[in-house]
Amino acid sequence: MIRFTVLVVAVLLIAVTALGVFKFGTQPTQPTAGSGIDKLLPNRNNPTLYTYNVLRSFPHDCNAFTEGLVYENGSFYEGTGLTGRSDLRRVDVESGKTLQQHNIDPQYFGEGVVVLNDRIYELTWQSGIAFLYDKKTFKELQEFHYKTEGWGLTTDGKRLIMSDGTQYIYFRDPDTFDELARIEVTDPQGPVVRINELEYIHGWIFANVWQTNNIAIIDPSTGQVVAWLQLTDLLDVKTTCQYADVLNGIAYDPDGDRLFVVGKLWPRLYQIELIPLK
Repeated sequence: MIRFTVLVVAVLLIAVTALGVFKFGTQPTQPTAGSGIDKLLPNRNNPTLYTYNVLRSFPHDCNAFTEGLVYENGSFYEGTGLTGRSDLRRVDVESGKTLQQHNIDPQYFGEGVVVLNDRIYELTWQSGIAFLYDKKTFKELQEFHYKTEGWGLTTDGKRLIMSDGTQYIYFRDPDTFDELARIEVTDPQGPVVRINELEYIHGWIFANVWQTNNIAIIDPSTGQVVAWLQLTDLLDVKTTCQYADVLNGIAYDPDGDRLFVVGKLWPRLYQIELIPLK
């Protein structure tokens, strides 16, 4: 009798478990943690230090010399560099496959990109030319000219925000590309140079510092670095399919609160969260 009762209970437990799976689905396998940016504690006198935790990684074209990265509506818009190899592409997040591509004239070295409304802007490195494209078709609509080099590009929703490899960040009119204002990026040690790829997130400018594993988090009203994000050892060198270059590429998904980073010629793109250093 005892054996029979145990058997019945076991069968019922299996049935209930199965019912739960079919009715409610399996437990989600995706991480529920966000970027941690909403908990950012900016310190203008002594910048806060952050490290990271990898939440997910995604395939990335290891032939893409990433210069600019933007997330919008389930896709990345990516600008790549190198003379003769530069392009603008729309990329599927999950698979890393290129869905749409526009090759730049081989004479130009592509740089940062940004999406604003129904248009895409793309800088060039030393040619002093920015290209304007239709977001849907990638058709070139216009060219703008500027006197500095072109490195990184983002937007606060009204103005374009541009870096040129120095300690300066420029605010530009999206219709004319005229300079509206500029800030000098500094921390307690002085000017921060080699400001590269940019992303505007929750009122802060996130900026890769070229040839380092650091991202500066900048107050756009003053240019002060209020925090540093250190991304040492992010890339697993065992996964590289060729020589991998420096960290460069920041994108943010505001709806999913997802922060993405990548590097030039990296085979993986990473979703990370900020972790304050003790």
